[in-house]
Amino acid sequence: MKTRLLMLMSPQFCAAALAGPLQEDVTFVRQTIANEHPDIAFSTNPQTLDAALATIAATPDTLSRDEVWRRLSTLNPLLADAHLFIGYADWRGDTVAHLQAGGGLFPLEVEIAGEGKLHVKAALGGAKSDLAGARITAINGVPAKAAIAAVLQRAHGDTPLFRAHLASQRWWLYHLKLYGETAHYQLDLERDGRHWQVTLPASTQPPAIMRANDVPFHFEIHPDGSATLTAGSFDHMLKERLLTLTQAAFEQLRQQRITRLYIDISENGGGDDDLWLDGLMPYLASKPYRTGSTYTKKNARGEILTWHQPQTDKLYQGKVVVIIGPATYSSAILFANVMQDFGFATLAGVGNAARRTQSGGIRKFTLPHSGLVLWVPRFILDPPAASAHRATLLAPR
Repeated sequence: MKTRLLMLMSPQFCAAALAGPLQEDVTFVRQTIANEHPDIAFSTNPQTLDAALATIAATPDTLSRDEVWRRLSTLNPLLADAHLFIGYADWRGDTVAHLQAGGGLFPLEVEIAGEGKLHVKAALGGAKSDLAGARITAINGVPAKAAIAAVLQRAHGDTPLFRAHLASQRWWLYHLKLYGETAHYQLDLERDGRHWQVTLPASTQPPAIMRANDVPFHFEIHPDGSATLTAGSFDHMLKERLLTLTQAAFEQLRQQRITRLYIDISENGGGDDDLWLDGLMPYLASKPYRTGSTYTKKNARGEILTWHQPQTDKLYQGKVVVIIGPATYSSAILFANVMQDFGFATLAGVGNAARRTQSGGIRKFTLPHSGLVLWVPRFILDPPAASAHRATLLAPR
């Protein structure tokens, strides 16, 4: 038993430990969702989910952790909520350990485009690549369309657009888990009518998403007299950095009489509400506001009664535009909801990737045999301007 526990706790990226009976992991998933989720019908059809779980439970028992993931993660698109999914307990830490042990990753940052297209953005980690803009048509002989389909069948998130963006950022992770590690990648490419083939070594660079919090905040005044404040994260570890930036930024806006401010949260996947409540709203709210209208918890529903008061002595007087994108999620959506619903700003950018009604308060539950993790939200929060349609997506209007 001691040896088995050590195997399950190992940080190795491609664990070879045998999972216990898959049926017991499936039972755990089923029971945990039933016991902990506030309302599973919020994002999926309970009967369809039950049938999918039954199908997976019919798989033979003896599987590695990655093999269990390949099966259970097919539930993620069905669950249709980026706060409700099955994944690895610490894929970031596992990736660091994998690279430190001499492992390699798919060598390019990519973007999944429409109609099953896979385009090169940069070298892994974000460095420039001569292949940028090229379309990948095959990887090691596997058609790109087939690889994209396999990845998207396992990505989590509210909508196909959200899942495609997330899978693009983590392509290197999904590809490794689905196709295994290789020292070299043979790529079939197409650009401007030209077709060619290259072979690239596996990369040892940390992927760009692993560096997302290196410089998550930025403030810039543009030659046209507008300004952009980028808030790339609401991670609670970054609160002091955001407070310092916004205090200086809004003072500079006042002194230079800047009349248009863009707040860019297009790459902000969320974090703690305290960051935007304390770091942004004192300068943006011109009247009382609340973060939502109603909430749903397990066997309970109620109204959000906490109203936040404006700090008119700090109020920015110019026009505010909040820029959203396919990665905007969780607490960042709550911020965008408040700005839009109370008329503090207009929204711009790419919308229709995630719901305005958000689940939250997520907790993780470790599956008993594979060591994978099921993430489950504790509550569901409706936006301030309550809608009868919880499926309404965040978008400019």
